[in-house]
Amino acid sequence: MPSSQTYAVVGAARLFALLAIGGPIAWLHQEEGLLALAAVCAVWVYQAVTATRRELELSLSPLTEAAAIGVICALSMTKAPVILAALVVPPLYATAVAGVRTMVRTVMVETIAVVALALMWWETIETEQAIAIFTWAMAGLGLSLIAAVTFSSDRAPDPLAPYRDAQEHLKQLIELAGSLSSGLDVGALGGEMLSQVSDGIPNRALVLYVPRGDALAPVASTVELDAAEAVATETLAGDVRLQEPGQGHPVEIGEGFAFRVSDQAIVAGLRPAGSDTGRPLPLAAMARDLADTAVKLDAALLFAQFRDAATADERNRLAREMHDGVAQDIASLGYIIDALAARPADEQQARALAMLRERVSKVVAEVRQSVMNLRTSIGENESLGAAISNVARHLSESSGIPIRVRLDEQPTRLRPEVEAELFRIAQEAMNNAVKHARARSIDVRCQVYAPEAIITVTDDGVGLQSARSDSHGLKIMRERARLIGAELVVRDNASRGLTVSVALKTPRSPIVADGSSNLTEQR
Repeated sequence: MPSSQTYAVVGAARLFALLAIGGPIAWLHQEEGLLALAAVCAVWVYQAVTATRRELELSLSPLTEAAAIGVICALSMTKAPVILAALVVPPLYATAVAGVRTMVRTVMVETIAVVALALMWWETIETEQAIAIFTWAMAGLGLSLIAAVTFSSDRAPDPLAPYRDAQEHLKQLIELAGSLSSGLDVGALGGEMLSQVSDGIPNRALVLYVPRGDALAPVASTVELDAAEAVATETLAGDVRLQEPGQGHPVEIGEGFAFRVSDQAIVAGLRPAGSDTGRPLPLAAMARDLADTAVKLDAALLFAQFRDAATADERNRLAREMHDGVAQDIASLGYIIDALAARPADEQQARALAMLRERVSKVVAEVRQSVMNLRTSIGENESLGAAISNVARHLSESSGIPIRVRLDEQPTRLRPEVEAELFRIAQEAMNNAVKHARARSIDVRCQVYAPEAIITVTDDGVGLQSARSDSHGLKIMRERARLIGAELVVRDNASRGLTVSVALKTPRSPIVADGSSNLTEQR
């Protein structure tokens, strides 16, 4: 946004132009020139007045001002040639408010307006007039190019512009959310896409991949692939990913095939056993048929990325407030208790203060643990199992309870939002076991075979107890599981203790005779 200083420079240029034009007109007593000068003055005064209310956007655009000045100059240049000096100012204004490209268009518009209207009105343009038009137009161009350096350095960026854009986009997203017929669930839309592919291309397996950092993450699949088949489909999808979006072509190697359905999604699959691998599949045509579904899927993926970014930002904000607010206030209470305990009135008060100090220390430790939980997240380079192991190590060190973690992961990653929810469920289950189960040991098992996963947290504590009125952990875990279509099971063990298990499964339909499959849409 141009600054007030920029508008002041343009205003000064207009004032000096009016003086330069008005002097000769007044000296020569050119009445027609006075009318033209008044018209130019009216245009520029209007521009100057409306510049003070820029938020209302009442000012004429640079191109409109150039056309108006060009018309005035064309009608008056025969009687008052000096009026052509006004052609210098519109390019300067265009440079100030819109930049060099708009300035060049402004010069063209005012020149065309002067020449075209002059030919229509006067039927001819004298040589002197043509030279004057060219001279003043080029003078405006040259001065504007020189001024562009000053204006560009003076035009300070608006620090609130990104927030205004975000505000507008979020309003539009809220308005549109209710009209999305298929919602924004990545799994459901991925299942819908694979169902369409199965209807048009014979196959025994299909997998939908989306980028996850430098790797690919499966979103949905029609059957459970063995290790070799999973590697084959991921390799084919990786070959397609290396191609430029919009310029690539499908890949067919033996029984395998892969093709891009959008900038963010690739479908890979395997032909039915014994099929003719020499006959090409209509993959390009299928990609075109999936265009509508691909738009929905891309929108869902972008929404998931936005949700993850917003969630991480909110967690960090809460962590800062807890660390700088609640934790510090509780620690201050501990210092006061220490001061009182140094001079107790009697032995009974000393015991009460010691008990109170122990309680405060415990609360401070729990707040610090909560801050660590809020700040802990999964990065692009850290797997789900590695993140769970880190949390388990910190919990074990702070609580003194041994926590054993067993990992069984494939290199293929889950989608970021799925990993995040599974991680928080496991984290909450371990925290509950440490705080409330009175367990002597905790066992965690993490199995990830994307797009499926199973995480189990088992303790040898007191088992499932009646819920406290201030306890929301189990409810939150169920909500997290429901968000990603997973199943949460909480059960007492046969001997003692509790087991919390969350399982993420991909619903599949039986393979039909021709080798294709119909994928049940995830809800």
